[in-house]
Amino acid sequence: MDLSFDMKDYEVGKRPLWAILSAVLIFAALAFFVFGCVAMGEGSRILPIYSVETEKKAVAITFNCAWSADDIPQILEILDKYGAKATFFILGQWASENPSAVKMIAEAGHEIGTHSQTHPDMAKLSEEEIRKELLRSCDSIEKAGGGKPILFRAPSGSYSESLIKNALEMGFYTIQWDVDSRDWKDYSAEKMVESVTKNVSKGNIILFHSGKENTLAALPQILEILHNGGYEFLKISDMIYFEDYTIDHTGRQFSLK
Repeated sequence: MDLSFDMKDYEVGKRPLWAILSAVLIFAALAFFVFGCVAMGEGSRILPIYSVETEKKAVAITFNCAWSADDIPQILEILDKYGAKATFFILGQWASENPSAVKMIAEAGHEIGTHSQTHPDMAKLSEEEIRKELLRSCDSIEKAGGGKPILFRAPSGSYSESLIKNALEMGFYTIQWDVDSRDWKDYSAEKMVESVTKNVSKGNIILFHSGKENTLAALPQILEILHNGGYEFLKISDMIYFEDYTIDHTGRQFSLK
């Protein structure tokens, strides 16, 4: 019996079978990457956006609003001085209690996202509770004059795959951060400046809070240093990709185009 192997026996037309199979496998891999990796990290975990891969020398300044609103006028004044547009993640309860602050933020051209309604640990909530928190917070923000949010930041940054999945299905892009001012730890202004500026790079999302003691002292120093370094300050919606993207295991978002 002749057991010799001849590739010609496996040709389809003029293309060998191995070439056709290779092409099919490559196409399948590309299709999975393009259509299956959106909002996925390594191991197919669904991840929020921590930073953005961009050629622009730009960063996003963000504020979580869950404490006092007393410093909002000063924050807006500082941002305006440096031509900075920021994104404010507002608690629904905060919006209901401080509608004038919400309107000031919106009228100054800044962006408003939701930070939930009541600031629970949303990683521990059921799907029904997650959706209720998001819907109620958006209703509160809209009633206060902040428009309809499309961005969401989880309270305390605590999330689960269920949270990210449900938020995405409801039309929300979940935003974390990769540079922390540490104002929530009551850092001194000097320590906050160091914490931000020593770690900054293109596509960073920087975290601040309203109602913290030293933020007003640190913010202008940080913006001055970054401005002098050639950085542009963008709203989250002007920096992230809304389609044709993937997210790596660090939460960095990349365009697939």
